Order: sequence, then structure tokens, then C-alpha cells
Amino acid sequence: MNPYQGQAAVINAEEREQLILQQMPQVRLIARRIHDRLPETVCLEDLVSTGVVGLISAIDRYDPSHGVKLKTYAEYKIRGAILDSLRGLDWAPRQQRHRSKQIEGAIARLEQVLQRCPGEEEIACELNITLSEYHNWLTEIRGLNLGSLESHPPEEDGRELLRFVADSEDDWPSILLERSELRRILAQAIARMPAIERTVLALYFQEELTLREIATMVRLHESRVSQLKTQAIARLRAFLQRKWPMGRGAAV
Repeated sequence: MNPYQGQAAVINAEEREQLILQQMPQVRLIARRIHDRLPETVCLEDLVSTGVVGLISAIDRYDPSHGVKLKTYAEYKIRGAILDSLRGLDWAPRQQRHRSKQIEGAIARLEQVLQRCPGEEEIACELNITLSEYHNWLTEIRGLNLGSLESHPPEEDGRELLRFVADSEDDWPSILLERSELRRILAQAIARMPAIERTVLALYFQEELTLREIATMVRLHESRVSQLKTQAIARLRAFLQRKWPMGRGAAV
């Protein structure tokens, strides 16, 4: 029985320990999913340890009156703790962050000139690199899509795409505009994308499939699906930047 059900968040030490043990598989799952998108130099067990701290914080602070399930709230705190630790380590090389901004800038410039969504070859040409090099760039920066907004409060509707598009809490566009309006703008951006990128986003964010599962469905290599997801998010960032040309924080 959930000791939080129908009462205030007051539990004894034994119940607390039981909840921690029950949620440990979730900690490992979240840590492993994040670790899959990071360089090999990042230790998985370190992420798990940090995730446990987030889990304990979730259990100690959980309030059922907010209408969010403990598992959902715990996931938010676990992921937030892990991402905060990664930001503190500054694990992503400066070159990766620079290339991410270069890609977003190239997409934004091409969309302004072409008045449509540019293809991969056009983006590569704008960056003055080969298509193969561009694909390598997408692979290198995939971990940057762990963006800080992945640690925002949870919702019960699957992965939140908005968290991957904005850069920091202070600059999150939904603070400046009604959420429904921002969703409308993002829907516009998604509608302009190549069909395969729309499919990847839908399967990843709405259906919550893994990249491996998506790769099987669309009959592409997992690394290619990862590239398409990274490119699609870069398109969304570029589109949003044009719609909201204000000082935004650096991508995480």
C-alpha cells in the first residue's frame, strides 16, 4: 500500500526505506537512458548515485494534494538531480556547444532565405562542410538535447517536448506567453519538417518509444534515428528563436 495515499506526506523510517527500494529500478532506468546519450567518460554509477539523492528528495517532499503521482514526481526529481550534476561537471566540450549553435544558426538563416524547411544537404552546404561531416556533428551534439528543461515539474502526458526546445527556466517562452500559444507555434514548426523527422518526434515524445524501437519501426539504423531527432530539435530551436528573438540562455 502506498503510505502517501489519502494523507499528508508523513511517513516513518521503515515506510520511507520501502519506498526508496521500490523506486530504485526507476533510478537505474533514468540514469541508464541519460548515460546512453553521454560520452563514455561519464560513469553510470555516478549518475545512479546522484539519482538516488533525487529520489530521496522526492519522497521527503512529495505532497499528494498536488494531484501528481509519486512515480511521476520522483522521475522529475531523479532526472533533475542527474542533470544538475552534469551541468556542474560541464561534461560537454565547448566545441559541441558551438557546433549546436552553428547548426541552429544555419537552419535559421536558410529558412529566412528559402522560406521553407531546408534539407540536410542545404544545411551542410551553409555550414561549408560535407553531408557526412554534418551527420557526424549531429551525432556529437546529441547529448546536448538533455536540456535543462528536462528537469522541470512533471506532467502526466509523456515526455514534454517543450523542455527540449527552450534553454533555461528564466527564458522559457511559456513564462512570457500562454502555453497553448507556444504549442501552436511549435505545431507550425513541426508541420514544416520532413515527414521522417515528424515521425521520429511523435514516436519519441508522444509514444515514448526508445531510439532503438523507433529505428525498428522506421527501418533505419539507430544512429540515424538519433541524428534525425537531434536535427528536428535544432529546427524547433531555430524556429522558436525567430519567433522569440530575445536573449536566451546557452543550451545545456
